[in-house]
Amino acid sequence: MITVLVTGAGALLGQGIVRSLQRSSLPLRIVTADPSPLSAALFWGDQGYLIERADHPAYLDRLEDVIRAERPAIVLVGTDVELPVFARERHALEGRHSTRILVSSPQVVSVADDKYLTYEFLARAGLAPPASALPEQPDALDSLIDELGFPLVVKPRIGARSIGMSVVRSRAELDVALAGKDGLLVQECIGDDTSEYTAGVIAFDGAVQAAIVMRRDLRDGNTYRAFVEPFEPLRAAVVAMGDVLQPYGPANFQFRLDEEGTPRVFEINARFSGTTPLRALAGFNEVDICLRRILLDEPVIQPLIQSMTILRYWSEIAIQPADLNQLK
Repeated sequence: MITVLVTGAGALLGQGIVRSLQRSSLPLRIVTADPSPLSAALFWGDQGYLIERADHPAYLDRLEDVIRAERPAIVLVGTDVELPVFARERHALEGRHSTRILVSSPQVVSVADDKYLTYEFLARAGLAPPASALPEQPDALDSLIDELGFPLVVKPRIGARSIGMSVVRSRAELDVALAGKDGLLVQECIGDDTSEYTAGVIAFDGAVQAAIVMRRDLRDGNTYRAFVEPFEPLRAAVVAMGDVLQPYGPANFQFRLDEEGTPRVFEINARFSGTTPLRALAGFNEVDICLRRILLDEPVIQPLIQSMTILRYWSEIAIQPADLNQLK
């Protein structure tokens, strides 16, 4: 039996990881952890644990208590806010507890966490990200406006699910969007809602070994419809991006196509994605693939992508008082 610890059981990402584990044919014991006792995925595995938030001083100590109690073969990170902690502490945790931590290097996590650093990284690599400028650099911002005009996108440098994002169509709207706010990025507006894609890669030993691309429709910043096809030219482009990024295990690229059909990446996630369980439905179970590669030393083989449309929907779980009492 292989014990797997999944953090962030209250997050869409953490829940997607658990659902992908449930589709694996490996003999797994699934342990979950989250700060809230009302996180659904705490009750989907074999044991749920309550832990502090990642910004709490006791977070790491409590996490290590769980690792000592359960002795997981591997830990899978289910929230963005935990990634920097795990990236920084990965080797120390692995050494102290004889476990594996699936997280990329601090450098890769940092590039993916900050959208301006993402832009700089992609631009240096010649990968044509949307043109971007910081409000605190007025000359660069003025140049961006002179070159592109409007509309432009205003978004937080650090954030997810389109929270805080707006499209501005004039200098007056831009001034309103920027007024009294810090940590923002102004970016070229690429394509439209019909040209939005999400892609996943699996990379080990410095090279991408498998990849998948899906066109998507968004609702509240999350994918709620996905359209799966081979998309071979786009998949090849994403593989090239992953080879430059060099994550450890999974990474997610979000992009739109410009008028020439070129993928213009506006966001990187150095982790599994909210669409991870959707990809598993298409035969690309990246969680299972990573476990087999890391724990069993099985080679990563590019799965045959099955064309399909995937529709997302709400579901429910009923929790009895006895279930809550089982949390540790």
